[in-house]
Amino acid sequence: MASGKIDRREALRLLASASIASAFACTPNEVVSAHQAVSGGTSERMFFTDHEFDTVTLLGDIFIPRDERSGSASDAGVPEWIDFMTSEEPERQVVMRGGLAWIDALCEKRFDRRFLDAGDDERTALLDEIAYPDRAAPELSHGVEFVNRFRDLVATGFFTSKMGFEDLDYRGNTFVTEWTGCPDEALRKLGVDRS
Repeated sequence: MASGKIDRREALRLLASASIASAFACTPNEVVSAHQAVSGGTSERMFFTDHEFDTVTLLGDIFIPRDERSGSASDAGVPEWIDFMTSEEPERQVVMRGGLAWIDALCEKRFDRRFLDAGDDERTALLDEIAYPDRAAPELSHGVEFVNRFRDLVATGFFTSKMGFEDLDYRGNTFVTEWTGCPDEALRKLGVDRS
């Protein structure tokens, strides 16, 4: 396992051996602690091999790319955050390592190369095949669950980061001197009549 490459059979065994849902669950305290731990921007990895980290980075940036409002998942430090979160829980490690290996194995089966080495069109085709649970083939169910949980983890990491708060224009930590009620614009949007 030191090379970071495991075969498809081992990836399936790892994915099937742990509850993917519980492996990706994280408490608010874990989220905050992980952001505090990685906020220094160190590049030292706690769990992932270089290949795994690069795959996490690429997947994260596919799910949350840089746009006109903010940076990408990697710009927000999400890969480092996921590395820290994964390093803290053995169950997460099994699921993460197995899921990343499964994606590589599926990509090798489809395109004769690992996910990082595939072209953009190939990556898109692969993710389209596994990103939608209702349309995916039943034999891909473990991988589909992994990808969907991973996408949720990327979103959690991004939208709880400083960049994510700014992207959301989050103002929850500001002092309100006088509460005048919900703004009329918001009430209209919700279809609520103040009377």
